[in-house]
Amino acid sequence: MIRVLLYDDVAQFRETIGLLLDGTDEFSIVGKFGNCESAASDVALLKPDVVLMDIDMPGASGIDGVRMIRRKNDKVKIIMLTVFDDNRNIYDAIRLGANGYVLKKSSPSAIISAIRDVYEGGAPMNSSIATQVLQMFAGMSPGDENYGLTDKEKAVLKSLVDGNSYKMVAADLNISIDTVRTHIRNIYEKLQVNSKSEAVAKALKNRIV
Repeated sequence: MIRVLLYDDVAQFRETIGLLLDGTDEFSIVGKFGNCESAASDVALLKPDVVLMDIDMPGASGIDGVRMIRRKNDKVKIIMLTVFDDNRNIYDAIRLGANGYVLKKSSPSAIISAIRDVYEGGAPMNSSIATQVLQMFAGMSPGDENYGLTDKEKAVLKSLVDGNSYKMVAADLNISIDTVRTHIRNIYEKLQVNSKSEAVAKALKNRIV
């Protein structure tokens, strides 16, 4: 069961999402909060697999929430919730380590699909945001450095660059999904990134694979 932690300042939206996810056999809401002031400690205590974070909240914003979480935890998946395709804020959140975003007006099935996608290693976002992420490393000089990646880690990274989810990477390389996650953690550490989108961008910019 996928454990989900929700941050949104609109009580009705929190209740709706809570009922939606708790009404399935696949998801469990482990917490619902109207602000993200204690996001890092919430994640440590409640141990979610996926965090749904409203990007625009009073007080600490969703971007602040991502920053707080990533200082302590680089493994939990974070999906930003937004009313509009606010590319600037979404890009900033992804740059800080969010894994993707979903519009709050999306259908229930689309929200569920985004959570499932990010849990399996995907990165839900539009093409405009993806382009900005790819340009994130535009100021870096490409080189031959491979960052100490093993052949297997390079194969996993190449599969991610090809757009595969963790499950698809496992099938592609004939390894278990737990082994894929271990390789992903090592890749993130060696590349000094916090998300799949950052890893893919860095791999493309520096021609690592």
